[in-house]
Amino acid sequence: MLQGKKILLGVTGSIAAYKMTILTRLLVKAGADVKIVMTPAAKDFVTPLSLSTLSRNHVLTGLTENDSWANHVMLGRWADIMLIAPLSCNSLAKMANGICDNLLMAVYLSATCPVVVAPAMDEDMWHHPSTADNLQKIRSYGNAVIPVENGELASGLVGEGRMAEPESIVSWLTDFFLRKNELAGKKVLITAGPTYEPLDPVRFIGNHSSGKMGAAIAAEMKNRGAEVTVVAGPVSISFSEGIRLVRVGSASEMFDACMAVFPETDIAVMSAAVADYTPVQMASQKIKKTDGAFTVTLTKTKDILKHLGQTKRNGQFLVGFALETNNEKEYALQKLQTKNADMIVLNSLNDAGAGFGHDTNKITIFDRQGNAFPFETKSKREVAIDIVNTIIQQLHANIY
Repeated sequence: MLQGKKILLGVTGSIAAYKMTILTRLLVKAGADVKIVMTPAAKDFVTPLSLSTLSRNHVLTGLTENDSWANHVMLGRWADIMLIAPLSCNSLAKMANGICDNLLMAVYLSATCPVVVAPAMDEDMWHHPSTADNLQKIRSYGNAVIPVENGELASGLVGEGRMAEPESIVSWLTDFFLRKNELAGKKVLITAGPTYEPLDPVRFIGNHSSGKMGAAIAAEMKNRGAEVTVVAGPVSISFSEGIRLVRVGSASEMFDACMAVFPETDIAVMSAAVADYTPVQMASQKIKKTDGAFTVTLTKTKDILKHLGQTKRNGQFLVGFALETNNEKEYALQKLQTKNADMIVLNSLNDAGAGFGHDTNKITIFDRQGNAFPFETKSKREVAIDIVNTIIQQLHANIY
């Protein structure tokens, strides 16, 4: 599975750097094309000459070398994945806070490929609150973390913080590229953000949805090999390259856009916060303030999820979202049945870190049989992984 894969290995200043000779050898033996960038501190633990010999590529250590410039932007675009191993506590802090004082950090900050890290540090450093905060930060940026192992450390202590062994890292990378093709050939429709229902040319009825959850799901679907279309309401966030983006304003426009795409869709994830009601009439001119009360007559919008549930064909998988404030489970299960969805993702405004505007979310997923799959509060990037993993599990269950 690693045959022909382009792996950019970043090595930082940790005693575990000596194991990069073993890792490089394993990757090359598996057929990968390996290029290596080292921090200045990493050279104290393993030599560039050793790694360049094993990788069969020149090892880069500085932004300039022999009157030439190392093109850090192209390195991050060349790779299929960037692996930083070992990741020291110091380099972790730099990644978390965007500090760019060496070539490796410049490559990381400009990389467009997926990034995974294998931390290595002593137990007390590993358990320090700042380390936990920094790991959470880089996860929220979309980076993956290979778990540390428990064992003998350089200090002589025995505990957590030991870098995953080279064989475990190779296994993680192999699984990553297998996952990357899980949804190859699948067409996915995702809705994201709010809808704005116009009252007049300058005012609207809307909500606080940022679209971040939908964008994270779209990115993860694309990472798994799917062909992704996002129908997005008015949002200011950006979406991953390679995703087809259809921008809409109102619930009616989102309905029409979804109807145009859904017939050819394999998986549909309705994560947008679509308005339930819209004004019966939109004023042609700005409504002026008066002394009296102002009344707006509203009518129901078209129920996108319900319509998709009524029209879906065999083999299509439909996912709805339920944002609730009370009787959460009851309403989520009711929505699952009445909309003829295959899965409902519930989040409650009563949970800290959930709902609109946050970079985190806390969800419970219900499948068609009513089985509940609860998850802890995580970054929306990690929540997207949980959602996509559950969809894939449900698809496999339906097949077998």
